[in-house]
Amino acid sequence: MNRSEPAQEQGPSARPAAATLEFREATKIYPGQDDPAVDALSLTVPAGEICVLVGPSGCGKTTAMRMVNRMIDITSGDILLDGRSVRERRPAELRREIGYAIQQIGLFPHLTVADNIATVPRLLGWPKDRTRARVDQLLELVSLDPADTRDRYPAQLSGGQRQRVGVARALAADPPLMLMDEPFGAIDPINRERLQNEFLRLQKEIRKTVVFVTHDIDEAIKMGDRIAVLQRGGKLAQYAPPAELLMYPNGRFVEDFVGADRALKRLALQRVRDIDLWKAPLVRVGEPVADARRKVQDSDVPYPLLVDADGRPLGWLSERALTGERVTEDLRSKAEPAVELDDVLRDALSDLLANEAQYGPVLDARGAVAGVLSLEIIGHALQEPPEQVRSGADALAADG
Repeated sequence: MNRSEPAQEQGPSARPAAATLEFREATKIYPGQDDPAVDALSLTVPAGEICVLVGPSGCGKTTAMRMVNRMIDITSGDILLDGRSVRERRPAELRREIGYAIQQIGLFPHLTVADNIATVPRLLGWPKDRTRARVDQLLELVSLDPADTRDRYPAQLSGGQRQRVGVARALAADPPLMLMDEPFGAIDPINRERLQNEFLRLQKEIRKTVVFVTHDIDEAIKMGDRIAVLQRGGKLAQYAPPAELLMYPNGRFVEDFVGADRALKRLALQRVRDIDLWKAPLVRVGEPVADARRKVQDSDVPYPLLVDADGRPLGWLSERALTGERVTEDLRSKAEPAVELDDVLRDALSDLLANEAQYGPVLDARGAVAGVLSLEIIGHALQEPPEQVRSGADALAADG
């Protein structure tokens, strides 16, 4: 699908594509309560990054997010958007410049998809032709066919489609900041993963600053460039990139919250293409046995891998296949599991363990062998310094 770049505002008043967001001891105490819901929260979200607020119920993560667009007023401290206090802005004006997507989606049921997406552009006085072009552009960006979707009503869409429209509406006026409050929480697991992946692909193109609220640590690790773990009472326990959070949890609370399987969670941040694969001894039926044995000696794997004329794996050869002058098709075992370069390391490890295999051929886009993944390589991947592990949209495959 050809996806054009989002339309940008023209002229000296144009907003940046993304904005830096800074919490400066931002505090919220509700009337009649002694304890704060958010307690002196201080952190900075760099422009173009996804910050995930995560923590147990009642930790103030949604309150902190809603203070950004002044749906909840700050008691003390401040929040700055590109260096300007949100407290200096009129709430209605501020909210038109901040995209907002929620779990319940909140589409207007009596409006078409196009009219829902066009809500903010119309409030801003955009011309009709520009609004229509923006609606179609955003529908394509979220992988919906404008011709099929534009004139339908929310009730005529699936839950996943409605959520995509909700994201498109949040992006309609090209805001420098997006707030997302458990946007995929009400979606079934399969569609939820698809929507997560779709949004990360979209983020690779548009590079918005995003504050994303979730209670799910696995979702936080997958979606975030940085994660803010909040404790009850709105206290910040740790703010760090996902790999750093998993490798160096700051105290028992964070350690317990991310879970005992944090090493496996870290593998969810890395893909097979991100690590150095072992060289595979690739041989074909009929080639000289002496050449095949030489390939085994020069490789990292002790068994020759039989491939067809296109380099696709057929199976691991037995010793009997190398007893004559020419290689024969006598297999020790099938070439399973076969993994792909774009596979997440945690999934690849699961495949190896399920097949009781120490090695697995890695396939490129053509299905040819690009190398071999082993349990030993995965063990080494867990020792990678956190700063070398990509996160958020950057953790997607290069062509994802």
